[in-house]
Amino acid sequence: MFDLKMIKKCYDRMPDNVFKAKKKLSKPLSLTEKILFNHLSLNNDLDIFERGRSYVEFDPDRVAMQDATAQMALLQFMMAGKDKVSVPSTVHCDHLIQAKVDASSDLKSALDINNEVFDFLESVSNKYGIGFWKPGAGIIHQVILENYAFPGGMMIGTDSHTVNAGGLGMIAIGVGGADAVDVMTGMPWELKLPKLIGVKLSGELSGWASPKDVILKLAGILTVKGGTGSIIEYFGDGVSTLSCTGKGTICNMGAEIGATTSIFSYDNKMEEYLNATGRSELADMANKIKEFLVPDLEVVDNPKKFFDDVIEINLSELEPHLNGPFTPDKATPISKMKDSVIKNDWPNDVQVGLIGSCTNSSYEDISRSASIAQQANLKGLKAKANFTITPGSEQVRQTIQRDGYVNDFEKIGAKVFANACGPCIGQWSRDGSEKEEKNTIVHSFNRNFSKRADGNPNTHAFVGSPELVTAIAISGNLSFNPLKDYLINDKGEKITFDPPVGDELPEDGFKFDNSGYQEPVADGGSLKIKIDKNSDRLQLLEPFQPWNVNNLEKARLLIKAKGKCTTDHISMAGPWLKFRGHLDNISDNMLTGAVNYFNDKINLVKNQLNGNYAPVPEVQRDYKFNNIPTIIVGDENYGEGSSREHAAMEPRFLGVLAVLVRSFARIHETNLKKQGMLALTFKEKSDYDLIQENDIFEFIDLDKFCKEKPLSLSITHEDGSTDIIKCVHTYNESQIQWFKAGSALNLIRSQAK
Repeated sequence: MFDLKMIKKCYDRMPDNVFKAKKKLSKPLSLTEKILFNHLSLNNDLDIFERGRSYVEFDPDRVAMQDATAQMALLQFMMAGKDKVSVPSTVHCDHLIQAKVDASSDLKSALDINNEVFDFLESVSNKYGIGFWKPGAGIIHQVILENYAFPGGMMIGTDSHTVNAGGLGMIAIGVGGADAVDVMTGMPWELKLPKLIGVKLSGELSGWASPKDVILKLAGILTVKGGTGSIIEYFGDGVSTLSCTGKGTICNMGAEIGATTSIFSYDNKMEEYLNATGRSELADMANKIKEFLVPDLEVVDNPKKFFDDVIEINLSELEPHLNGPFTPDKATPISKMKDSVIKNDWPNDVQVGLIGSCTNSSYEDISRSASIAQQANLKGLKAKANFTITPGSEQVRQTIQRDGYVNDFEKIGAKVFANACGPCIGQWSRDGSEKEEKNTIVHSFNRNFSKRADGNPNTHAFVGSPELVTAIAISGNLSFNPLKDYLINDKGEKITFDPPVGDELPEDGFKFDNSGYQEPVADGGSLKIKIDKNSDRLQLLEPFQPWNVNNLEKARLLIKAKGKCTTDHISMAGPWLKFRGHLDNISDNMLTGAVNYFNDKINLVKNQLNGNYAPVPEVQRDYKFNNIPTIIVGDENYGEGSSREHAAMEPRFLGVLAVLVRSFARIHETNLKKQGMLALTFKEKSDYDLIQENDIFEFIDLDKFCKEKPLSLSITHEDGSTDIIKCVHTYNESQIQWFKAGSALNLIRSQAK
């Protein structure tokens, strides 16, 4: 078992810290507060904290990185001047394996194509004392749940779906690589103290309803930005009826509503999962301090007094949902799907059904889905749509293979991909997607932004539970409702499905012959990290130059982004993942998916130096060459989605000064700050409408940049008229120093000298 001594230390201090917090604050505590207050840095005074306003320093227990984000995180760590990471840290190779043929072929191909990157990650891990999970071992969040997550702990990870560990009662938060560097170097980690949203679950799931439907419904209630700046804490009698991995599914997709993280209290289901995954000693330790791993009774009995918002969901009344297309918060109950298909002219024929990924690849998910496949086999049905399964880990894959579920799926025509992210992140070589034909797919992943899965902007992707996706893939029909509709088998008979059934945990235990884990060498200090200067995959970083904080003059508009602009729009994944370790090359990806407000075109903006229209990166490189600062303007929830800091590093590298928007997604705003950029919001949201294509900008009082004071921005229009608007920000004094130093890493490095 990993980290036993570290966990014991965390548990040993928890009772005293919780008692002190309750005495200091004179109130009962939620589970969230108990964990946060147990991880406060020594520099904090908790009685002055204000939710949603106060920046607080924490000491997380561990750091996790996936292979795409780990490249830039570790390149930054190499610049920090440290010999070894200060907290337990791991790297997981899961993002760079493209789904194309089958598990074996795809893994072999990934090892050939990405050998340079995998070798780099392995060598850096060895040098700095980082645990390394080899390609094929599994998806980071599933591996974390199986091996590292523990009730009452706190971790950060360089992936927005780090929050999956909340299913095991852990505060787990997705961050950018620069934040990870802070923690790995031994510095406190800063977070704006989140607000608390309590979600009360009553009743019990039955029939076709699944844990996935809890978060699909909640996404419809809160929208993609409704959880921003908040931690969602689930409570109520219904919580104890959900499996540990089901809780993980709910927490995982909490990233899609903007939540800082989500969490469930420690209970018997978590204990059973710890025992099943070989961590009985941890379960025994947790049982001894169980009262500190759950909210105080007063909080549960009177939630509106202690949470900033309370939402109630009756599991007994919950209906299966499909969310989409193009956004994960467009929630449609399955009973209304047929009407919605007609009303919105969605393609009804389903081309592909995909299940698995980090959020829905547990043994329970697969066994329930397999029960539908078994019925299809018995009743003479095959999948009309192409059907794929992506296991979450080697442990899960081996177990479902042993128990016959893989065979059940293959009998209806399914294909099993590698234990990796694959289609969920655009690492899917889908035949015909280049034709950009209008079509429909259904999957159990979380995100369904335009072009996300296969690069086709006309692919309508809908999110559902694995068992619902399985049934729809068999039917080949988006409007198929398995609760009441029938299908025609090969004998012409009308066939209906019984509700899915499955086991939360394997009766015969998990099969686990080869974990794929590599312990770092005892002393890696002498190891040399070599990067070929001619490599197009890896590039050593150069420090960003400090900005001249005097008033900047004659900044130009790079782009005014229209509507939804996620991190996928700012820095697309898919084929661009191969450049995640090469800042110059991946910068050719910057904002290539954003819609230009002035012409409704993608990746086509005006170069004010010559009047021509050209791709966004090309125009920005011209501005950089001519030493002209630029500004990006965006709409609501700018930077929604992934934690990828490349979406902040690319504009910084190419010379963008500021990003000015109606509102930010949490992680992206922090990433911009860390990289030394100005992350600003319109004080008056209507001022977004003032921005014109040929505007020239000047910050009037940037030399007086200080906490809680808006900045004044002068906008000179082409006709010579001027508007002066106020731009608000959330910078504190230390973050202002990041800006002045040119980046947070610049400041860390200067302090280390």
